[in-house]
Parts: sequence; structure tokens; C-alpha cells
Amino acid sequence: MTRRSLRRLVWLDPDGDPETFPPAEYALDEPAGLLAAGGDLRPERLLAAYPRGIFPWYSPGQPILWWCPDPREVLFPTEFRRTRSLAKRERNAGFEVRFDSAFDEIIDACALPRDLVGDGTWITTEMREAYVALHSLGFAHSVETWLKGRLVGGLYGLWLGNVFFGESMFSWEQDASKVALSALVHRSFELGVQVIDCQLASRHLSSLGSRPIPRVEFLRLIDSAGAFRQNPRSF
Repeated sequence: MTRRSLRRLVWLDPDGDPETFPPAEYALDEPAGLLAAGGDLRPERLLAAYPRGIFPWYSPGQPILWWCPDPREVLFPTEFRRTRSLAKRERNAGFEVRFDSAFDEIIDACALPRDLVGDGTWITTEMREAYVALHSLGFAHSVETWLKGRLVGGLYGLWLGNVFFGESMFSWEQDASKVALSALVHRSFELGVQVIDCQLASRHLSSLGSRPIPRVEFLRLIDSAGAFRQNPRSF
């Protein structure tokens, strides 16, 4: 039994300093990557968490849980796999890509049960309110795939420094989420984004070029990419 497995979970004071988080190496082995619990979802705390490689994820009825997994799944824009079939769909399927035009709708779609939305993630009411607030402040952004005037896919996340911290994605039409990710990669080259954080591995993301890297490498990477720069910018 390792010393880490014996360590107690750190509880955060919701009224305390939002900058206060335990070091990432304190994350538990079981559940893997769990670092802390409690606290709150104020913008100040979220904007302190992400540049440290920490993100919240929990289910209704649970306390807020904070994670920093090892390894960390990332997508480097230069490694995105834009297959011939995807390129053909982008050209011929009639998709339109927009940015930040329907953030609320994107997060609501991502919050639907997984059996309806494929790549979605359960999002509590408190989480929704937190990321909508970050969007209003200019830190959270959406990439949206539209077809004949109807939202059919997309993703959202935080843009801090030269890092895009992806949160969730969904698709209601074949390849709609892939088209959104492809558009994010293209925009990443324009904006100087060096890495897209995917948090955890999935077959869907790995098929598009994501790969795991050690947590310590990820933390060095986002630090060098200026993730602590929190100036809101137009996406």
C-alpha cells in the first residue's frame, strides 16, 4: 500500500481562498486522479483550477469533486487526424460552423443522457451555471456545427493562454462533433493554441489523434503555454 493511497482526501472550504488547491501529486490512486472535494464553482476558483491542471467532475448528489488524472489525454493541433472521409463530409454535407453563437444550447445538449448524445457528459445545474458565467466573462467558448439552421453538434471548453481546456462534446448527426473539433483545430492554429486538453481518453478522441502524456509533462506544457494568462478574449 502506497503512502498516497493512505492520504486523506483534501476538503476545500467554499468560503476560503479560491486559489488554494493541493499539489497535483497529492491526487489519489483510487479513485485515480481524485485530488480534492468541496469548495465552490465560482469563476475565481475555476480560473485557479484549470491552469493547475485541475477540473471539477461529479454527479448529482455528490460534493464537488476535483480531478487531475495521470496520464492526461491531449490533442496537439498538429497531430489532428483529418481523414479523407471527414474532409469530404466537411465539404459536401452542408455543415456550417459557428463560434460562441449558442453556448447555452451547446452545454444543454452536452448535459443530456449519454444514450441520447453519444459523447456527452452529465452536467449538473450548478456546473451549467458556472460555465455559462465563465462564458459571459469571456473565458468559456463553444464551437457549433449547424445543418440547415439546426444545431446538430458541437463542443465547449475554456481558452486560457495558449491552451484550450475541452469540457464536453455532442453529436446529433454523423460526424457533427468531428466537424466541430476540426474547426477548433483550425482556429487553434489561428490563435496560437498549442494544446487541446481532452482530460480522459476515449476511442472517439484517440481516433482523431489525441494521446496520453504523463501528468507532470502536461503540467509543464500548460505552464509554458501560459495557461495562467486569464485575459478574456474573443474566440
